[in-house]
Amino acid sequence: MEKSAPKKDVYQLFAEKVRDNKQLESRWAIMQETRVEYFRGKDFTTFMKNHAEVREILGPDKDLEVEDVVNTLLSKNLVIRCDRVWKTVRPGKKKLSSWPAHLEIHHEQVFTENDGFFAWMFLKRRTLWQTILSFVWPLFALAVCLFPVYPYQCKIVVLYSCAGALLFIVSLLLLRAAIFGILWVLFGKRVWFFPNINAEETTFRELVRFWPEKDEGERPKLSSRLFYATVAVLVILLLRHHAPDEAARARYQKKVSNIIDDVLEWSPKLALSGMMEKHTGANATESSNYSSETGSGGHAPPTNNNEGETAEADPDMDSQTNSGDVQDDDENGDDDMRT
Repeated sequence: MEKSAPKKDVYQLFAEKVRDNKQLESRWAIMQETRVEYFRGKDFTTFMKNHAEVREILGPDKDLEVEDVVNTLLSKNLVIRCDRVWKTVRPGKKKLSSWPAHLEIHHEQVFTENDGFFAWMFLKRRTLWQTILSFVWPLFALAVCLFPVYPYQCKIVVLYSCAGALLFIVSLLLLRAAIFGILWVLFGKRVWFFPNINAEETTFRELVRFWPEKDEGERPKLSSRLFYATVAVLVILLLRHHAPDEAARARYQKKVSNIIDDVLEWSPKLALSGMMEKHTGANATESSNYSSETGSGGHAPPTNNNEGETAEADPDMDSQTNSGDVQDDDENGDDDMRT
């Protein structure tokens, strides 16, 4: 008989069910250089009171107190109690953060509602979207690498989509910075819309959260606000004074347009035709150089060795003949003198 698969622990099933439930508020933090998801003890107590159906997974232990349930989870290493790294109020803050970004392991592994943080210690089940994205990302990287061989219309769509997304992000960052600066100077309030837009360790839901968190810092002094406002105005005036003129902007725009046109109009056919034309032009140049050198006598045709020896011997014979003629002329001249 085949052995049946080992039955999963009810507390493991309970922990997975609770972690997947969105009603239990949780955050992400760094603990010992590891990114962990954690919840607060008081939130877990409220969740268990409002969702009694989750207790049914525990079977015989469904009537246990919340403290006993969490202590069992701690003993099974499904969760671990944590503590905040910074235990004192930072300068400029009124109280400690409700959700610290850095945690450390607490020396007492027991449940408590008062400032108790508990991190999940098991891997979360992979969702369908995560599985799909694991296959999509390599295809996306390959598509980016193949951008130069796209058709012209596809390049236009990709270019304007990326430019639009970049313009939207930059505009959003500038707008939220301008709103923060105006409210900070006028009222001394620190208001950041999309407060987690620049966060590195956060979930997508927290990343797109619009409403800012409550300002827990002290109100800045009026003198410091006026000082920074004056500095900002001076910087803006300085940048405007040294801004490029119309001719310079036109040159920059032309250069950028030429670069974009080169990228969009490039294609494998043009590259291959350019290589063929370059190769053909090189061959034509070599042949013309060879013909010009041949016409100017740079390369004389080879001669026979015998003819070369004859040519080398002819100057000697000519010199002997000329010397004999000179001697005959001298003898004739002597005879004439005697006569």
